[in-house]
Amino acid sequence: MAKPINLNRVRKQRARKQAREEADRNAVLHGLPKAEKKRARDDALRESKLHAQGRLDPDDTAND
Repeated sequence: MAKPINLNRVRKQRARKQAREEADRNAVLHGLPKAEKKRARDDALRESKLHAQGRLDPDDTAND
């Protein structure tokens, strides 16, 4: 006699597999995850602030 299978389990496994495949397709289509996009924005902002801190104002150099 064959071993009985749980149809609910099979259905849920199939749904998980489909969801995983769709998520992989979307990841390729839409690029980086939200956390990586936020980290890149934060890094760019931090670098621009550091760069701006080192600048000399034209008004400051005229007084010398």
